[in-house]
Amino acid sequence: MTQRQRLLTVLSGGIPDCVPVCPDFSNMIPAKLTGKPFWDIYLYHDPPLWQAYLEAAKLFDIDALWDAYYMLPSLDPYEGPPWEQQIVLRTPDRLVVQECYRESGKRVWSDRVDVYYRANPPTHGLRPEKVGLPPTPERWEPVEGVKPDQFGLEAFRQAKELLGDRGVIGVSCGGSCALNSEEEIYRYYDNPDRHEEWAQERIEHAERRFHQLMALPVRLDFLSVGGSGTLIFQTVEIFRQLAFPAVKRVIELATAAGLPTHVHSCGPEKELVRIFAEETNLTVIDPLERPPMGNCNLAEIKRLYGDKLVLKGNLHTTDVMLRGSVDDVRRASTQAIDDAGADGRFILSTGDQCGRDTPHDNIRAMVEAARTYGRY
Repeated sequence: MTQRQRLLTVLSGGIPDCVPVCPDFSNMIPAKLTGKPFWDIYLYHDPPLWQAYLEAAKLFDIDALWDAYYMLPSLDPYEGPPWEQQIVLRTPDRLVVQECYRESGKRVWSDRVDVYYRANPPTHGLRPEKVGLPPTPERWEPVEGVKPDQFGLEAFRQAKELLGDRGVIGVSCGGSCALNSEEEIYRYYDNPDRHEEWAQERIEHAERRFHQLMALPVRLDFLSVGGSGTLIFQTVEIFRQLAFPAVKRVIELATAAGLPTHVHSCGPEKELVRIFAEETNLTVIDPLERPPMGNCNLAEIKRLYGDKLVLKGNLHTTDVMLRGSVDDVRRASTQAIDDAGADGRFILSTGDQCGRDTPHDNIRAMVEAARTYGRY
């Protein structure tokens, strides 16, 4: 089987030739492999992150279930002012970028900045004072040389073509996180009369985006409806109230269209697995992190929900993948296959985001375990 055939077989509930293997390394490892400062990838898109990921997927010969959530961020026409990116601080190790637009000849500055690092992914949405800067910068220089059109339809078309038989690709349509920050938590508790309105708005937005995505000339392989740390900034009750109605609606629409759906949610996830298994037709869920990062026991999750969901996980990204030996990775991989590989519906993966310095031999050991020990 090709990687694509293997994944599509598992997503449809069938038995592939072997357990698919897709470690979560969508950011740091691909960026490091370029040999460039990370700000070249994340700020200047040279190369774009999606291209760096494809090169990493090819290098390690993985079965790429690729959640390219960032590639089609919005399909609605933009009607706001033209924002300009300005570098307001430059050091050998970081660039701080603040956006502005012109109104009546004056610059209006965003109240947030983004920090781009030489050797780490960026931090977005910080208040300037958090990095020792004034709200209105005293000096700046334009961001120049950004490669254009790296997140639109043409880029997605090119990415899918380059991916070919190495895997499947999807983008986001709604999401499981209604609250993502301290400010949004305060807003939630300060406006109890608007909760029902916000939930309905999320449903309407998700339905509109679903139909926009279905009308594209390039067909998606799946839809992502998850969100990082769903139960970090919101309780299960808040998730059910604000986010779940829209997510459930997208899953209904996608199921009717014959399109798989995917939830990624790092952190505690056990209760989410139960909700999605019992109340939706969700296809696949990851990363099912084990303690202390999460609260999932893979064997237990398989026993309870393995006939309803494709499970994707859950090698520890630090203890095993980053700090462990090749033998540690092999043992953890075979244990995960023993715990969840029976009767299919399993993709061997890691917890959330392998670290930048994860040894390449550890990734290769994980792939080899799936190809050999994971054969059906």
